[in-house]
Amino acid sequence: MPAAGAEYDRAPANLAIVAAMDPPHSDTPDTPDASDPALRVKALESLLVQKGLVDPAALDALVQLYEHEVGPRNGARVVARAWLDPAFKGRLLADGTAAIAELGYSGQQGEKLTVVENTPSAHNVIVCTLCSCYPWPLLGLPPTWYKSAAYRSRTVADPRGVLRELGLALREDVTVHVWDSNAASRYLVLPIRPAGTEALPEAQLAALVTRDAMIGVAQIAPPRAPGARS
Repeated sequence: MPAAGAEYDRAPANLAIVAAMDPPHSDTPDTPDASDPALRVKALESLLVQKGLVDPAALDALVQLYEHEVGPRNGARVVARAWLDPAFKGRLLADGTAAIAELGYSGQQGEKLTVVENTPSAHNVIVCTLCSCYPWPLLGLPPTWYKSAAYRSRTVADPRGVLRELGLALREDVTVHVWDSNAASRYLVLPIRPAGTEALPEAQLAALVTRDAMIGVAQIAPPRAPGARS
Protein backbone atom coordinates (compact mmCIF):
# COMPACT_ATOMS: atom_id res chain seq x y z
CA MET A 1 0.00 0.00 0.00
CA PRO A 2 1.21 3.53 -0.63
CA ALA A 3 2.65 5.44 2.27
CA ALA A 4 1.87 9.09 2.94
CA GLY A 5 1.53 10.92 -0.39
CA ALA A 6 4.52 12.71 -1.83
CA GLU A 7 6.69 13.20 -4.88
CA TYR A 8 10.35 12.36 -5.43
CA ASP A 9 13.15 12.66 -8.03
CA ARG A 10 16.85 12.32 -7.56
CA ALA A 11 20.30 13.51 -8.59
CA PRO A 12 22.78 12.10 -6.08
CA ALA A 13 25.06 15.11 -6.34
CA ASN A 14 22.73 17.16 -4.14
CA LEU A 15 24.76 18.24 -1.12
CA ALA A 16 21.99 18.09 1.48
CA ILE A 17 21.06 14.53 0.65
CA VAL A 18 24.63 13.37 0.22
CA ALA A 19 25.56 14.87 3.58
CA ALA A 20 22.69 13.08 5.26
CA MET A 21 23.54 9.81 3.58
CA ASP A 22 27.29 9.98 3.99
CA PRO A 23 28.32 12.15 6.96
CA PRO A 24 31.70 13.92 6.65
CA HIS A 25 34.68 12.27 8.29
CA SER A 26 35.98 13.58 11.59
CA ASP A 27 39.58 13.81 12.71
CA THR A 28 38.58 11.66 15.68
CA PRO A 29 38.55 7.94 14.82
CA ASP A 30 35.01 6.58 14.83
CA THR A 31 34.04 3.45 16.67
CA PRO A 32 32.42 1.03 14.20
CA ASP A 33 28.68 0.74 14.72
CA ALA A 34 27.96 -2.92 15.34
CA SER A 35 24.37 -2.34 14.21
CA ASP A 36 25.47 -1.23 10.72
CA PRO A 37 24.14 -3.90 8.31
CA ALA A 38 27.06 -3.37 5.91
CA LEU A 39 29.58 -4.11 8.68
CA ARG A 40 27.69 -7.20 9.78
CA VAL A 41 27.48 -8.49 6.22
CA LYS A 42 31.20 -7.88 5.66
CA ALA A 43 32.07 -9.65 8.91
CA LEU A 44 29.88 -12.62 8.00
CA GLU A 45 31.37 -12.78 4.51
CA SER A 46 34.91 -12.74 5.92
CA LEU A 47 34.06 -15.52 8.38
CA LEU A 48 32.47 -17.72 5.71
CA VAL A 49 35.43 -17.23 3.38
CA GLN A 50 37.88 -17.93 6.20
CA LYS A 51 36.13 -21.22 6.99
CA GLY A 52 36.09 -22.21 3.34
CA LEU A 53 32.30 -22.21 3.15
CA VAL A 54 32.10 -19.52 0.47
CA ASP A 55 34.24 -18.99 -2.60
CA PRO A 56 35.22 -15.29 -2.95
CA ALA A 57 35.28 -15.70 -6.72
CA ALA A 58 31.68 -16.90 -6.64
CA LEU A 59 30.66 -13.85 -4.62
CA ASP A 60 32.46 -11.56 -7.06
CA ALA A 61 30.72 -13.29 -9.97
CA LEU A 62 27.32 -12.79 -8.33
CA VAL A 63 27.96 -9.09 -7.79
CA GLN A 64 29.21 -8.79 -11.37
CA LEU A 65 26.03 -10.48 -12.61
CA TYR A 66 23.66 -8.11 -10.85
CA GLU A 67 25.71 -4.96 -11.45
CA HIS A 68 26.52 -5.43 -15.12
CA GLU A 69 24.46 -8.23 -16.67
CA VAL A 70 21.17 -7.90 -14.83
CA GLY A 71 21.18 -4.24 -13.84
CA PRO A 72 18.68 -1.57 -14.85
CA ARG A 73 18.78 -2.52 -18.52
CA ASN A 74 16.24 -5.29 -17.85
CA GLY A 75 13.82 -2.86 -16.27
CA ALA A 76 14.39 -0.41 -19.11
CA ARG A 77 13.39 -3.09 -21.61
CA VAL A 78 10.19 -3.77 -19.66
CA VAL A 79 9.33 -0.06 -19.62
CA ALA A 80 10.02 0.36 -23.33
CA ARG A 81 7.85 -2.66 -24.16
CA ALA A 82 5.00 -1.24 -22.07
CA TRP A 83 5.25 2.09 -23.89
CA LEU A 84 4.97 0.36 -27.26
CA ASP A 85 2.52 -2.45 -26.49
CA PRO A 86 -0.72 -1.42 -24.76
CA ALA A 87 -1.72 -5.06 -24.19
CA PHE A 88 1.58 -5.82 -22.46
CA LYS A 89 1.23 -2.63 -20.41
CA GLY A 90 -2.17 -3.78 -19.22
CA ARG A 91 -0.79 -7.15 -18.15
CA LEU A 92 2.19 -5.46 -16.48
CA LEU A 93 -0.03 -3.22 -14.35
CA ALA A 94 -2.38 -6.09 -13.53
CA ASP A 95 0.30 -8.66 -12.62
CA GLY A 96 3.87 -7.43 -12.84
CA THR A 97 5.37 -10.79 -11.90
CA ALA A 98 3.65 -12.66 -14.73
CA ALA A 99 4.28 -9.90 -17.28
CA ILE A 100 8.04 -9.66 -16.72
CA ALA A 101 8.23 -13.46 -16.91
CA GLU A 102 7.05 -13.12 -20.51
CA LEU A 103 10.39 -11.39 -21.18
CA GLY A 104 12.35 -13.99 -19.22
CA TYR A 105 12.78 -12.03 -15.97
CA SER A 106 12.19 -13.66 -12.61
CA GLY A 107 14.13 -14.93 -9.62
CA GLN A 108 15.28 -13.79 -6.22
CA GLN A 109 13.85 -10.44 -5.07
CA GLY A 110 11.41 -10.49 -7.98
CA GLU A 111 8.89 -13.08 -6.86
CA LYS A 112 6.09 -10.52 -6.32
CA LEU A 113 6.31 -7.38 -8.43
CA THR A 114 3.80 -4.53 -8.49
CA VAL A 115 4.19 -1.89 -11.21
CA VAL A 116 2.82 1.60 -10.55
CA GLU A 117 2.31 4.05 -13.40
CA ASN A 118 3.22 7.72 -13.42
CA THR A 119 0.72 10.04 -15.10
CA PRO A 120 0.54 13.81 -15.60
CA SER A 121 -1.44 14.04 -12.35
CA ALA A 122 0.23 11.33 -10.24
CA HIS A 123 3.86 10.55 -9.41
CA ASN A 124 5.13 7.41 -7.67
CA VAL A 125 8.32 6.87 -5.68
CA ILE A 126 9.64 3.67 -4.13
CA VAL A 127 11.36 3.18 -0.81
CA CYS A 128 12.01 0.38 1.66
CA THR A 129 11.63 1.77 5.16
CA LEU A 130 12.79 -1.43 6.90
CA CYS A 131 15.89 -2.40 4.92
CA SER A 132 16.61 -2.42 1.17
CA CYS A 133 13.96 -4.56 -0.56
CA TYR A 134 14.39 -3.93 -4.28
CA PRO A 135 13.45 -5.61 -7.61
CA TRP A 136 16.84 -7.17 -8.36
CA PRO A 137 15.84 -8.99 -11.59
CA LEU A 138 14.91 -5.65 -13.18
CA LEU A 139 17.19 -3.09 -11.52
CA GLY A 140 20.17 -5.08 -10.31
CA LEU A 141 21.68 -4.27 -6.92
CA PRO A 142 20.20 -1.34 -4.98
CA PRO A 143 22.33 1.83 -4.94
CA THR A 144 23.92 2.88 -1.66
CA TRP A 145 21.66 5.93 -1.28
CA TYR A 146 18.53 3.74 -1.53
CA LYS A 147 19.69 1.79 1.54
CA SER A 148 20.60 4.87 3.57
CA ALA A 149 18.64 5.81 6.69
CA ALA A 150 18.20 9.34 5.32
CA TYR A 151 16.43 8.21 2.15
CA ARG A 152 14.37 5.55 3.91
CA SER A 153 13.02 7.88 6.58
CA ARG A 154 12.80 11.22 4.80
CA THR A 155 11.10 9.89 1.69
CA VAL A 156 8.08 8.92 3.76
CA ALA A 157 8.14 11.96 6.06
CA ASP A 158 8.79 14.63 3.41
CA PRO A 159 8.84 13.10 -0.06
CA ARG A 160 8.33 16.36 -1.92
CA GLY A 161 11.16 17.94 -0.02
CA VAL A 162 13.50 15.05 -0.77
CA LEU A 163 12.55 15.08 -4.43
CA ARG A 164 13.20 18.80 -4.67
CA GLU A 165 16.62 18.38 -3.06
CA LEU A 166 17.39 15.70 -5.60
CA GLY A 167 16.38 17.92 -8.50
CA LEU A 168 12.77 16.93 -9.17
CA ALA A 169 10.26 19.70 -8.60
CA LEU A 170 6.73 18.50 -9.26
CA ARG A 171 3.76 20.77 -9.78
CA GLU A 172 1.61 21.28 -6.69
CA ASP A 173 -1.37 19.69 -8.43
CA VAL A 174 0.53 16.42 -8.92
CA THR A 175 -0.37 13.78 -6.33
CA VAL A 176 2.61 11.87 -4.96
CA HIS A 177 2.40 8.26 -3.80
CA VAL A 178 5.18 6.61 -1.79
CA TRP A 179 5.29 2.82 -2.06
CA ASP A 180 7.01 0.89 0.71
CA SER A 181 8.70 -2.27 -0.58
CA ASN A 182 8.93 -5.25 1.74
CA ALA A 183 9.83 -8.93 1.79
CA ALA A 184 6.46 -9.84 0.29
CA SER A 185 6.30 -7.31 -2.54
CA ARG A 186 8.64 -5.20 -4.65
CA TYR A 187 7.65 -2.17 -6.72
CA LEU A 188 8.69 -0.66 -10.05
CA VAL A 189 7.67 2.73 -11.41
CA LEU A 190 6.47 2.92 -15.01
CA PRO A 191 7.66 6.43 -16.02
CA ILE A 192 5.84 8.75 -18.39
CA ARG A 193 7.01 8.31 -21.96
CA PRO A 194 8.78 11.53 -22.99
CA ALA A 195 7.56 13.60 -25.91
CA GLY A 196 9.36 13.28 -29.21
CA THR A 197 9.82 9.50 -28.98
CA GLU A 198 6.84 8.42 -31.08
CA ALA A 199 9.02 7.05 -33.89
CA LEU A 200 11.67 5.36 -31.74
CA PRO A 201 11.98 1.54 -31.70
CA GLU A 202 12.11 -0.43 -28.47
CA ALA A 203 15.91 -0.52 -28.16
CA GLN A 204 16.22 3.26 -28.47
CA LEU A 205 13.38 3.83 -26.02
CA ALA A 206 15.04 1.50 -23.52
CA ALA A 207 18.26 3.50 -23.81
CA LEU A 208 16.40 6.57 -22.50
CA VAL A 209 15.11 4.84 -19.37
CA THR A 210 17.15 5.34 -16.20
CA ARG A 211 17.31 3.40 -12.95
CA ASP A 212 16.32 6.50 -10.97
CA ALA A 213 13.20 7.00 -13.10
CA MET A 214 12.13 3.42 -12.35
CA ILE A 215 12.58 4.10 -8.62
CA GLY A 216 10.64 7.34 -9.00
CA VAL A 217 13.29 9.85 -8.03
CA ALA A 218 13.72 11.19 -11.56
CA GLN A 219 11.81 11.76 -14.75
CA ILE A 220 12.92 10.84 -18.24
CA ALA A 221 14.07 13.73 -20.38
CA PRO A 222 13.09 13.92 -24.06
CA PRO A 223 15.85 12.88 -26.46
CA ARG A 224 18.03 15.67 -27.78
CA ALA A 225 17.47 16.63 -31.37
CA PRO A 226 20.28 15.61 -33.77
CA GLY A 227 23.03 18.21 -33.67
CA ALA A 228 21.72 19.82 -30.48
CA ARG A 229 24.37 21.02 -28.08
CA SER A 230 24.40 19.65 -24.52
